[in-house]
Amino acid sequence: MPTFNNPVNINPLDLNKNAAIGVAFPFNAPGVFKQTYTYNEQIKSNLINLLVTKKGERINEPNFGVGIQNLLFEPNIDVDALKTEINNQINIFIPDVDLFGVEASPVDEKHRLHIKITYRFKYSDKLDAIALNLSDPDYMADPTLQENLNPY
Repeated sequence: MPTFNNPVNINPLDLNKNAAIGVAFPFNAPGVFKQTYTYNEQIKSNLINLLVTKKGERINEPNFGVGIQNLLFEPNIDVDALKTEINNQINIFIPDVDLFGVEASPVDEKHRLHIKITYRFKYSDKLDAIALNLSDPDYMADPTLQENLNPY
């Protein structure tokens, strides 16, 4: 009788490769929104959506969202409070992942905020991460200010 040492869990949504599951970020596909076809892609899009949505912005979900773009011009960002808020939001609104770590580092003089979230999919135990680099659009539009920028 065969034994399986390392079974692979597949989400049922991933079985039909022709059916889109949701909408991906960024919204830049020509003519229509870019679609996601795997569960992992959709979770990643959901995490980004959760981070960039302001509280009260989503209809019928007044507590949904972290609203990290509001922090860009704050003089002092409480990184620990931000990590706690991200952790709470993920636990409430995206229960399909276990959060492993949140790293946040503001760059005050350049109005930038780097956030990295490491998580594990509960159904497959696969680790993944997203990294966001938020910045002031006026700062990024000025080529004289971009000389010493290193990509995150």
